[in-house]
Amino acid sequence: MTENADFPRFPGSDTPTGPIPVQSAPVATQEAPAPLRRSRARTGMVAMVSGAAVLAAVVGGAGGALIDHSLTGHDTVAAATAQPTSLGTNTTASTGSVSSVAAKALPSVVQITQVGQSEEGIGSGVILSSDGEILTNNHVVAGGGTLTVTFANGQKATATVEGTSPSSDLALIKAQGVSGLTAATLGNSGAVQVGQQVVAIGSPEGLQNTVTSGIVSALNRQVTVAGESQSNDPLAAFGQSTSQVTYNAIQTDASINPGNSGGPLLDMNGDVIGINSAIYSPTSAGSSQGGSIGLGFSIPINQAKTIIEQMRGGTSS
Repeated sequence: MTENADFPRFPGSDTPTGPIPVQSAPVATQEAPAPLRRSRARTGMVAMVSGAAVLAAVVGGAGGALIDHSLTGHDTVAAATAQPTSLGTNTTASTGSVSSVAAKALPSVVQITQVGQSEEGIGSGVILSSDGEILTNNHVVAGGGTLTVTFANGQKATATVEGTSPSSDLALIKAQGVSGLTAATLGNSGAVQVGQQVVAIGSPEGLQNTVTSGIVSALNRQVTVAGESQSNDPLAAFGQSTSQVTYNAIQTDASINPGNSGGPLLDMNGDVIGINSAIYSPTSAGSSQGGSIGLGFSIPINQAKTIIEQMRGGTSS
């Protein structure tokens, strides 16, 4: 996985030229036991971000944006990532509260760890079926490394890729040897309104079962990011940048950070309305990727629904 490069700036000014630097919600990465570091590969105005590509994106009408969709990446992850925290949800929480959304949705959100040749990447996913079908971002699983799913209760299972849609940055994986899982409820992103409250769940920086909340800041933000191809080498490093991926995203100010990629954006009924995929995150010279500043982007779930069936058939487009 790679990190954001510096953005061009006007001479004598701190203002970046061209598209605004935006970083998609990467998967949190952690180094393998060996003292190895992620590679940095520049692609145009930005570099790849650990576990996912730095996205060259256009956000909205007036201004361009560079988005890092690698909600998978950080150089190191705290030891706290080894054990997920207790769900600690309040079963008596009032309907429509953040705690009630968490109580409903947390059992349906997983952490996905991909182990490549030299490093690990951590992302998130949404359980679609009781026997282990899971929706996530393509950039979470691109690269062909071994996949391990950690459920909200701490149990683990290996997983295989069922189908991918690199052009939509979506992937379907299957956890092996599991049953009785709690499937998420997929909502209607077409009914989402600007200003409504939302909740994001995932594993930012590898901290599993993290719940954040905010509002829908805008709809139909056109986001264009660098795609990633799949590798046939099970020990390969993470996927390489390919053609661009464009989608009309739900923009939210709910905190999303590396590791949230593939996790759900939920309405206050606890239904999935989007898959968290990108964040705006400016960086400075010599720094690694930044964190959330309240500009996150999610793939609308209605778009994902039309692609899930294709991926179940193994279609990769």
